[in-house]
Parts: sequence; structure tokens; C-alpha cells
Amino acid sequence: MEMLNKLEIARNWLPRYTGMPLELFGDYILLTNFGNYVRHFAGQFDCKIYGEDRTMQAATNDDGLTIINFGMGSSNAATIMDLLSAIAPKGVLFLGKCGGLKKSTEIGHFIWPIAAIRGEGTSNDYFPPAVPALPSFKLHKFVSDKILAHNVDYRSGVIYTTNRRVWEHDEAFHNKLHQMTCIGIDMETATLFIVGHANEIARGALLLVSDVPVTPDGVKTEKSDKKVTENWVYLHLQIGIEAMTDLGHKGEQIKHFRY
Repeated sequence: MEMLNKLEIARNWLPRYTGMPLELFGDYILLTNFGNYVRHFAGQFDCKIYGEDRTMQAATNDDGLTIINFGMGSSNAATIMDLLSAIAPKGVLFLGKCGGLKKSTEIGHFIWPIAAIRGEGTSNDYFPPAVPALPSFKLHKFVSDKILAHNVDYRSGVIYTTNRRVWEHDEAFHNKLHQMTCIGIDMETATLFIVGHANEIARGALLLVSDVPVTPDGVKTEKSDKKVTENWVYLHLQIGIEAMTDLGHKGEQIKHFRY
């Protein structure tokens, strides 16, 4: 039996994972780790949610903007960015949560990553470790404009991406993070940037600080995460919707340079 090529696999698996036909995906994509973002989006635009019985959930509004909940972690981040090659989107924005690593990154602040450190390992299957994980800065400009339009403060800096979920107790890991002077930590951003680069997909991220895990009382709990959701998730989603919608309406092309 002849081996399928990557595009054939992606075109088969994207609907298989999400339950949504390829022709219903828009040119611009919002990615998230949370089902409530998809539900808020679908409620706002009165559109159908696909994949509620699948690994991922997705919905598309009348402007051709699609949101996908791809799950959590670097392996899922790589998977969705590979599968999105099936539709060659014009832009992808990740709306994720992260842990703040500085006194200045308080809960509820937004972080606009200028780069990410590849501590997760997954991205090494795509490029050598020396290749930096970077967003598409033209896409990020649209995000910045919308943050400022809402009169919201934000931080820019480098995110450390890890595939390790339970590390908050580990002092040696804390020291490592301190030495790297990162502004935040998550499990997806570096992978999304690198695999987006590999697939020639314009990509960016806007992260919401949901906890400050390097402080004794700052580790995320169910109660604290619920407060973050109630106070800031709608604004987080709205900024993403407005940025990607504006990018789509202006039709600005984001070029990917081949080397």
C-alpha cells in the first residue's frame, strides 16, 4: 500500500479530529485550550460547534473566522499546526493561559510573546534546537492594536514552553526559570511557533496570566482559575476575534520567507 503524503493525511485527519468538514474552516484561525472559549464564540455568533464528541471542537462564524480547542500540551499544539496545513490558513492566533514569572506579570495581565524558549522537546522533531521560536510580527501588530483599543495594559517578553505540567514544587526548576529571565511559562507557545514556521503558517499568540506559580500562594487552583475565567476570558477572546477579523478584512498578506 502506498504511503499517504502529509497533505493527504492532514486533509483526512483535520475533519476526523474536529468533526468539521474542510470547506467550513475559515482563512483565519483562533486556537485555544479551553472549551468555554469555543462556547462563548459560538454563542456570540450563533454558529454551530462541531466535534463535541471528538478530540477537538471547532466553530466558524460568517466572517470566515474559525476557533478550535485543540487540547493541552506541546504534542497537541504540534498536531493542530500540522493538521492546519490541510487548509493553509492565512493567519493563526493562539489564545492561551500562562504562568507569570515576574513581579510585574500579575494575574489578569496579557502577555504578547516576542519569542519562546523551546523547553518542550516536541519542536526538536521539526528544526534543530538553535532555531528560535518566533511569531509572525505583522500578525502580532494587529493584536497589539486591538489591546490598545481596549485600553488594556500588556507585557511583551519571552515565554518558556515546557512539556512538564507538575513542576511548581521543584526548586531546581524554579532556579532554572529565574536564570533564563523569561516573563511567563506555558506548554504550547514555542511548539506552535516552530511548527507554524515549518508549515509556512503565519502565527501569533496572546497569553493571559492565570497564576504566578513561582510564589507560594500563586499556584493555580480550581477556585483561582474560575476567578480568572469570570473576570478576563471574555476580553481575551474578544481581542483575538477583533484582531483576526480586522486582519481578514484588510487582507494584508503575511509572507513566509523560504531558506
